[in-house]
Amino acid sequence: MSVDVTRSPAEAPSLELVLKRNPVERLKREKGPLGMLEELPALVAAGYADVAEEDVVRLKWWGLYHDKPKVGTFMLRIKLAAGRLTAPQLRAIGRLSLDFGKGEAELTTRQNVQLHHLELGALPQVFERLHAAGLTSLGGCGDTVRAITGCPAVGVASDELFDVTPVLDEAHRFFTGNPEYVDLPRKHKISISACASRCNAPEINCISLVGALRDGEPGFGVLVGGGLSSVPRVARDLGVFVRPDEAIAVLRAILDTWRDDLRWRVSRVKSRMKFMVDALGPEGVRAEVEQRLGYALPSFALPPIEVEPDNHLGVRDQPQDGLASVGVPVHVGLLGGERLVALGDLLEPLGAEARITRQQNLLLADVPAGEVGAVVAALGELELPLEVNGLRGNGIACTGEPHCNYSVTETKTRLDTLIGGLETRFGDRVAPLRLHLDGCPHACGQHWVGDIGFQGTTARDEAGKRGQAYDVYLRGALGPRAAIAKPVFRRVPTGELDGLVHELVAGWLDRRADGESMRAFLDRTTDEELGLLVGREPARSRREEAAA
Repeated sequence: MSVDVTRSPAEAPSLELVLKRNPVERLKREKGPLGMLEELPALVAAGYADVAEEDVVRLKWWGLYHDKPKVGTFMLRIKLAAGRLTAPQLRAIGRLSLDFGKGEAELTTRQNVQLHHLELGALPQVFERLHAAGLTSLGGCGDTVRAITGCPAVGVASDELFDVTPVLDEAHRFFTGNPEYVDLPRKHKISISACASRCNAPEINCISLVGALRDGEPGFGVLVGGGLSSVPRVARDLGVFVRPDEAIAVLRAILDTWRDDLRWRVSRVKSRMKFMVDALGPEGVRAEVEQRLGYALPSFALPPIEVEPDNHLGVRDQPQDGLASVGVPVHVGLLGGERLVALGDLLEPLGAEARITRQQNLLLADVPAGEVGAVVAALGELELPLEVNGLRGNGIACTGEPHCNYSVTETKTRLDTLIGGLETRFGDRVAPLRLHLDGCPHACGQHWVGDIGFQGTTARDEAGKRGQAYDVYLRGALGPRAAIAKPVFRRVPTGELDGLVHELVAGWLDRRADGESMRAFLDRTTDEELGLLVGREPARSRREEAAA
């Protein structure tokens, strides 16, 4: 028996059906995940082999996942608001990495830090030190409000429409660990920003408060229903204007509309907010929200964005006198414990702090202008130079191999090879390109919206042996031409991938009009023409396959 998720709310399924169909819903009701930290000593005493898998699932609410392979070590996701970290917090995370995580630490597309190799027995001490540093992992995973993202240059960008820091901090405090919002149908992603270039990817979040001016008044337009994974969606405009002092109430009303409808709990596959927006439309969601608020919101259409999302790299003056920001490329997001400690030591005497960007880079904020040269030199000594090919600042790769149990291919090492090859052959001509690589369909590396996106898969060779391969996605983007990419080439063996990408890029560079972007070139070039460029048959759509 299937459940029609487009039925009216009056026909919503019963809780009995939800609990029958969805084991995670049962799990949450049998024992709340928020209490798991108190159970850690007992779990440690019992030993990893005797920890119930249901309790491992509940630990996700505290930012913990199995590392790969599942032999007793964990990944810990530290949850940050718009990626902001003080210098002492940088140092604290670095020391946790060095003491318990084999020195590994990576930056994520949701502006978090992830540690690996944490043994069960070390977790009580890890959490004690994490909390002592004023940090949390609560809500880093699980069916709750995840890290609230934003512009990494919030409060320090000269061109931001207004400073959303108070709203961002209030939302982070309100939703983190709030018992009303830790039992959502699925994970939920919010972004809040007034960045002039909308660098924070509002198009692919469940809810985005997008900074705007209405007759000179600062506030927010609202986008709803964005998301990636295996069923990607570009968010849609709710058509309202929200004052900063209304932001939490509006966020709650949207969340409550989704949370309270049992239709979105029957199937984990159909439990994301984007499916509710599909079913109700933005008009229907607005009506539900206004009913909960008890008043109508002013109608407002977000103005179109005309610039590409900024990566905030390089040295830039802040609006605060005598201060500058320094955007630092972090190749494939791998930073490590030693460099985190060194960065904390570098920034603390200067009164500066760090922010993590969506592109897995760092932005150092509040650097005294007179110290910028010394900071840049110190970054070079840490093998974090500013003067690198733009590919390195724009490229994104998910955690993937060797840590993620979902990944079926190399990710960060594979993207490193791709970038290195393109640098060698094409130099700075490829600096604007955005390569996004994922090891599975979950799309943590956002392959759906890169200039060239890659999703790991497998393929058999002529002898029938299965090996690593990649689907290649084209025509995706955020910003002025936001769109979900199309898989143009399927199951490209890893040994053939570099050649295909090189020929694709060479075709763009040779045939583009003056200054034409990769996206614009791809939009005016058919799949068949691209296939001729790279010497490979393009993939057929499902409709074409069915017709054949």
